[in-house]
Amino acid sequence: MASIAPRRRTGASRERTSTHEGFLAHRDFRWLKISAALAVLLIALYIWVPLPAGHFGSSWLGYTLGTIGALLILWLTMLGVRKRAITPGRWSLKAWTSAHVYLGMLLIVVGTLHSGFAFGWNVHTLAWALMMLVIVSGMFGIWVYASLPRALSENRYDAEGAITEKQMVEAIRSLDRQIHDAAQPLDAESATLVNRSLEEDPFAGTFWNRLTGRYPRDATRGAAAELRQRRAFLPRRADDPLDKVDALLTRKEAMLSRMRRHLKLKTWLQAWLYVHVPVTFALIAALSAHVIAVFFYW
Repeated sequence: MASIAPRRRTGASRERTSTHEGFLAHRDFRWLKISAALAVLLIALYIWVPLPAGHFGSSWLGYTLGTIGALLILWLTMLGVRKRAITPGRWSLKAWTSAHVYLGMLLIVVGTLHSGFAFGWNVHTLAWALMMLVIVSGMFGIWVYASLPRALSENRYDAEGAITEKQMVEAIRSLDRQIHDAAQPLDAESATLVNRSLEEDPFAGTFWNRLTGRYPRDATRGAAAELRQRRAFLPRRADDPLDKVDALLTRKEAMLSRMRRHLKLKTWLQAWLYVHVPVTFALIAALSAHVIAVFFYW
């Protein structure tokens, strides 16, 4: 029994390490090492194996690289299907994602060597260019998932603790109610300015607004700025309702800025997929045209 216990602790330790390990470093960068070794092997074959001049793609190595590349592309597209099934073990989702990343990067070597560096204005080069665009967008997606979730989490915290997106919206609605009540004694012109802020949809804006976090037509910021200009020309008095309205609008500006920063980060987490996924389908179409052209017209 004494010899069995340490093995169980070691297994549990490995399991905990695996649980907290990111998909890029999965199994001590297993798929990075495999992909790098394959890339070196393929480059060595391309350089040192005697091959006929001219159409490299029609040589035995060209066909081999083309077959490997086509099968890799089809397998890589299966990640979306694989995400629907959560299973542990060698082909867990983490392992599959790690393989997806590093084998996808291997495609740069496979596809480029398959082309024999013969590029032109044809469907073959189009397939290569779309492949590169898919890979580059995937690399951008890796950077997004490696950096933005932490920023998203940090944006949720302040001196009072964490706050969710729903709580941000509720905080803005609460401030709107307070602003509405505080604005009752205001004159008609000032009340009109305040109403611009109250009528504003905090989620309004284009995709570009969310992506950049810039809202040039922000009604709350505009109303607050105009009210402050008006106050500069009005006599100051004690218990001025404009003071309270101004303070509440300032708080609302800060909460809106926080929520829009939250939406910006969420948009960046999703935006790269608007390139990666459609271009992947375009790549499959171009790849099909490339294969048909090679086998039926060459």
